[in-house]
Amino acid sequence: MNTCIVIGGSKGIGKALIEKLLLNNNVINISRTVPDISHKNLTHHTCDVTQDELPNIDNADKLVYCPGSINLKPISRLSLDDFKNDFEINVLGAVKAIQKYLPALKQGKSPSILLFSTVAAKLGMPFHASIATAKSGIEGLVKSLGAELAPTIRINAIAPTVTNTELASKLLRNDKMIENITERHPLKKFLSPEEVADMGVFLLSEKTLAISGQIFEMDCGIVSFKI
Repeated sequence: MNTCIVIGGSKGIGKALIEKLLLNNNVINISRTVPDISHKNLTHHTCDVTQDELPNIDNADKLVYCPGSINLKPISRLSLDDFKNDFEINVLGAVKAIQKYLPALKQGKSPSILLFSTVAAKLGMPFHASIATAKSGIEGLVKSLGAELAPTIRINAIAPTVTNTELASKLLRNDKMIENITERHPLKKFLSPEEVADMGVFLLSEKTLAISGQIFEMDCGIVSFKI
């Protein structure tokens, strides 16, 4: 079985991804809180990736970095610290994890890295300046490292639209908001964590050995279509 390191797998998309990966992989989760999952293939390390030293792991085939933020404010209310914090959580944490586990990945079987962006990096959206800036950094990182690490290690990212997680709960806090978000998407839906996790498992698998340096928009049509 492959060994998959998942940073931030205790909630949301990360948790859904762990649950799917555990079927056929050993999973090492690194997060601030313990996931409420019990499985013989799961190991957990309590760690804040932005503050603590990451645990030493000698063997790894896959690396997934899930932590993110949704910090929606008008530019007049965004402080420089807001930009710095979003960049640290989304970009510097990912860089830290990649640098830490790169030696192990280089020795792994068909090694692959998965990061997460957002549709807001492509679609201009009010109040998204800080998070769109940070996630655009993730997309640049994927492109650059895709070239640098080829042919040994593949790296891709998923850019989801609104996903029904705790992180997005403020956007989905009542029936009217849910209706409005649903109607804004041409496919008349938004995402579940399980849908994003399915794409993540696919991109990490040996079915995608020809794919690297790509950003996959799971947008329910909001970026791709004008109808």
